[in-house]
Amino acid sequence: MELVRRTRALWARRGVLSTLVTRDLRVRYAQSALGYVWTVLDPLLMSLIYYIVFVLILKRGDLGHQPYFLFLVIGLLSWQWFSASLTDTSRALISEAKLVRSTNLPREIWVVRVIASKGVEFVFSLPVLVVFLLFYIVRGQAHLNGWLVLFPFALVLEAVALLGLGLILAPVTVLVTDMQRVVRIVLRMLFYATPVIYTTHLVDAPYNKIFWLNPMTGILELMRAGFFRHDRYPIVWGAVATSVAVSVLLLFVGVAVFRRLERPVLKEI
Repeated sequence: MELVRRTRALWARRGVLSTLVTRDLRVRYAQSALGYVWTVLDPLLMSLIYYIVFVLILKRGDLGHQPYFLFLVIGLLSWQWFSASLTDTSRALISEAKLVRSTNLPREIWVVRVIASKGVEFVFSLPVLVVFLLFYIVRGQAHLNGWLVLFPFALVLEAVALLGLGLILAPVTVLVTDMQRVVRIVLRMLFYATPVIYTTHLVDAPYNKIFWLNPMTGILELMRAGFFRHDRYPIVWGAVATSVAVSVLLLFVGVAVFRRLERPVLKEI
């Protein structure tokens, strides 16, 4: 099976992958005076802006679970990983064109490298989430529950979806250079079609089923499941099941597309 063969090839080069991820993180932090702070500053500021707009100005604190700020932080941190990964995987082969041509490494490693490095940055941002969680627990506003065990599964599921999408975007962008601009536009639109600043329950039928096709819908349901009471907004298991199916499908499609376009890409770069 092609997926198994390529997974084994990547696993055999896991040391190289680890080196590439470490290099990416060092370069990112070395070129910035604030370094790690930038990993969490953008989602925190955006959370603050949305909180001010929707809660303090529009008086719409009913858009998501309470405390709403914690709801926003989880959503925006997860979205940052998703958005940054797709933006960078779309140019993963172009930015490393010389190495892609001259080394015998599995070419998928350049896509996996991006998703892994962005995933590590997401993990680095989790202490900030814990700080806000403890703050709201002390105030009696946060309610941890047993569904917290779903959080690691949500991380794996997001990585699977990103890998599938990245394996599609990376070779297509080499052959269609305008794809980078398309990705940026689509991500802006997709942000509002993803329950980052609102709960899935606010999307009425039958449109909610369309929203379920966005893998981030079910992923965010899983990520938030352990942090809030669900007496008002129960977990939407239909969205979760759809996200699992779509993410796995994207991975198989991504492997097939990457394999099909690998030779044309090598000729192009």
